[in-house]
Amino acid sequence: MNAFAGTSSVWEKESFFRKRDVLIIGAGLSGLWSAYYLKKMNPSLSVAIVERGMIPTGASTRNAGFACFGSVTELMKDRKTMGDADMVKLVSMRYAGIRRIMQTFNPAEIDFTLCGGYELITKDHDTDLNKEIRSLNTLLADAVETSSTFTMQDGKICNFGFNSVKHLVQNDLEGFLHPGKLCEQLLKLVQSLGVTILNGIHVDGYTKTGTGFELTTAQRVELKADRLLICTNAFASQLLPRADVGPARGQILLTSEIPGLKFKGAFHADEGFYYFRNLGNRVLLGGARNIDMDAENSPRLEITDNIQNALESFLSRFILPGTSYEITDRWSGIMGMGSEKMPLTAEIEPGVFYAVRMSGMGVALTPIVGEKVALMMSGKPTKY
Repeated sequence: MNAFAGTSSVWEKESFFRKRDVLIIGAGLSGLWSAYYLKKMNPSLSVAIVERGMIPTGASTRNAGFACFGSVTELMKDRKTMGDADMVKLVSMRYAGIRRIMQTFNPAEIDFTLCGGYELITKDHDTDLNKEIRSLNTLLADAVETSSTFTMQDGKICNFGFNSVKHLVQNDLEGFLHPGKLCEQLLKLVQSLGVTILNGIHVDGYTKTGTGFELTTAQRVELKADRLLICTNAFASQLLPRADVGPARGQILLTSEIPGLKFKGAFHADEGFYYFRNLGNRVLLGGARNIDMDAENSPRLEITDNIQNALESFLSRFILPGTSYEITDRWSGIMGMGSEKMPLTAEIEPGVFYAVRMSGMGVALTPIVGEKVALMMSGKPTKY
């Protein structure tokens, strides 16, 4: 028998399961930041977050921990697919989100380091890379508050011990953090503001009632609110069947300790499809989903041989040639992707809002997206 079915006490109904002003579905980064801004804007608002897992999962606690806003080749591609204006807007949101994290938390609490980022150029390009960098720097000057975001640093290729790398592009404005600790600190922060977190409850749907909405849950818990906010990102299709967002798996591996590791920082390659960083003297590497996109558009938290083999090949060929190491950890996270990269925030029907589709940049985007949807729900104008 379900532990909750028909057995909620009067005490539970009047406390944990009482009707709220706002119920947020999903306790990942977007749900937590949204709750934070809703309470900051209106401290008297009654807010609860409903989370299906024991902890936030999806991609929030399973990503690579990058605080970044886009590498040169990724932004070059975005210019073609999105246009300059939307590309710059998206970078502006990501950059602002990184700054917001730095302003909200003590860096030591979340292992945040503004270590700088690099992109490895491993292929010949049909465009003048130096010219493209100058153009990007000009376009992004206002968004990131500098006219020299990207600089060529080919001289560091040998210093870092890389192999078969044609060019190295540096970006001093990026860094990395500990996503698990970031979620922990956000949980503490929103709970200190009076937000209730209800874990282990799977939401199947919702219905309109005379005084708001009621959730349909696998646990048959009675949960009601005046308004709903859906923040389930990659898993949003269950509640938002027409939304342009679906699951995209990102796989990661981690090496053993490498004495004298030559590089530190956040690195990208191949339009952002490969990304790696040092974790102390270990190397954390993720990506390669572009070699099998159809299979990796999956909601299953699994690792697969073809992607892991591609990661290991990239590691040994470009990053750690001739180096001895073991792979100690492997895992995956589920990102929310769609036909476009811009996050989705909207009111889909009176009283029901959503904030989804972070396109693999949730660490940087969610502080701004959370604020945007909170402003939207408060009837206030938004910047983005």
